[in-house]
Amino acid sequence: MKDHLKDELLELALEAARRAGNLLRDGRPADLGVAATKTSPIDVVTEMDVASEKLITGFLTEQRPADGFLGEEGASIEGSSGVRWIIDPVDGTVNYLYGLPSWAVSIAAEKDGEVIVGVVAAPMRGETYQAVLGGGAHANGEPVRVRHPAPPLSQALVGTGFGYVAERRAAQAEVLRTLLPRVRDIRRGGSAAIDLCDVACGRLDAYYERGLNPWDLAAGELIAREAGARTGGRPGEPASGELVLAASPGVFEELEPLLDELGAWHD
Repeated sequence: MKDHLKDELLELALEAARRAGNLLRDGRPADLGVAATKTSPIDVVTEMDVASEKLITGFLTEQRPADGFLGEEGASIEGSSGVRWIIDPVDGTVNYLYGLPSWAVSIAAEKDGEVIVGVVAAPMRGETYQAVLGGGAHANGEPVRVRHPAPPLSQALVGTGFGYVAERRAAQAEVLRTLLPRVRDIRRGGSAAIDLCDVACGRLDAYYERGLNPWDLAAGELIAREAGARTGGRPGEPASGELVLAASPGVFEELEPLLDELGAWHD
């Protein structure tokens, strides 16, 4: 595979994420969080999700009509080029609903099943994170690296997230109850893509979560890895919906077996 393909996919992902981020930022009603009826805020967020995904898939299809798609809002096209785009049009929808700044547009490109480009645009942060397989990770064009040297687990700042099903939340809370006294502190940001990028930038020492979808983690995991993080799931397994862990290498070595022991991979 020639590097010019990666360069092309990166430029397209950056432009698509920029356009979608502008649409979401500028198109969000100022009173969205206090809309008059109970269902209308959710309806508006869903409309913005769909509009963002349509914008992204429409732009990318114009440029590369043979590519495939996998998107949160239903885009699922096989394609014939060997390239597939994995899209989360609004990662952190609850944050978006409430007017909190931690939401993002996540776009990854995979070639023959391997993610080779990742872009996460966080407009309210004024930051765009990007990575190309083998090319390092960047935020707003500047190289980023995980925190080094890695702290001991007792001094690690760890990010996580929770599902929306009551049974899963209860299980996740139990894991957290045991983990919290063993780390510096826990953060719950509400956007998996941003949390993964915060690991890449050294703002979090680790991030773990159960129940993520491919579009939640495809771009962010590549960015974290290219910044020097280790990523995976249960010991010896890749990151998946069962469990995602990204951390600076020293923290990863301590945290992965602990999460496995605590049952963070099951409800």
